[in-house]
Amino acid sequence: MRISDILARRQSFSFEIFPPKGDMSVDQAAQVSTELCENHPDWISVTFSAGGSGNSERTADIGRRIERGVGTTALAHLTCLGSSRSDIDAYVRRLHSAGIENVLALRGDHAPGREAIDFTYASDLIPYLKDAGLCVGGACYPEGHVECESLEADLEHLKLKVDAGTDFLVTQLFFDNEDFYRFRERCDRKRIKVPIVCGIMPFTSTRQLQRMAFNCGASIPARVVKRLVAAGDDVRAQFDAGVRYACEQVRDLAANGVDGIHIYSMNRPEIGRAVHDALADCGYLRA
Repeated sequence: MRISDILARRQSFSFEIFPPKGDMSVDQAAQVSTELCENHPDWISVTFSAGGSGNSERTADIGRRIERGVGTTALAHLTCLGSSRSDIDAYVRRLHSAGIENVLALRGDHAPGREAIDFTYASDLIPYLKDAGLCVGGACYPEGHVECESLEADLEHLKLKVDAGTDFLVTQLFFDNEDFYRFRERCDRKRIKVPIVCGIMPFTSTRQLQRMAFNCGASIPARVVKRLVAAGDDVRAQFDAGVRYACEQVRDLAANGVDGIHIYSMNRPEIGRAVHDALADCGYLRA
């Protein structure tokens, strides 16, 4: 099913997983997907070689398992930096073969040896994927992309992506919902009218939170810091504090009429279950 069709009918609920690395097999990754699907998400997205890690070949494999094995819609990520048209064509053929019709078009991170070939930005890739018959999502940044000099410049880049044919947007993680509400207002003023799905990543440790904030440019509210201070060095207490905070975030987002909620699950089904229960309690999820 096309994600644009889902979003046209209702608020969505979805998860993200990343392809297996190291000792994690494709079967194990598929098992994570199966457990997440017990929470009845509208789709599960599968990342594409985040940070240039080289696992892009697994994205279509996992997406195939999601589509055909558990009957849930898959959203395959695709980064274009360092890829030629022939590379993209080959990947699109794999998606079609796997029964995947939704893709999240991304530029990708700069890394040594990863320079633009035929596509410099996601806005270059989007119309190419649309011509291939895919439903195309794009990324957006409530606090601005970490490489962008201003919020206004970031919004101009986003408008280019939307005008290029983006069907829906998924946000980068954020920890203060007010940042998203201000971003939504800026999009309204800019006449960006496509659905915007809120990406939420529960922090699970102090170290992980610091890494996310540095890599993504997400600000950390004082109330988050206070909860981590209260958790101290107890690893489980840090994890529980992060999941509880994410559950509070999604309840507030649900109450404020967002188009969708997308959970960066970090391949941990227990996170999915906790957020699902929080949204079910507040009446966000459909019966």
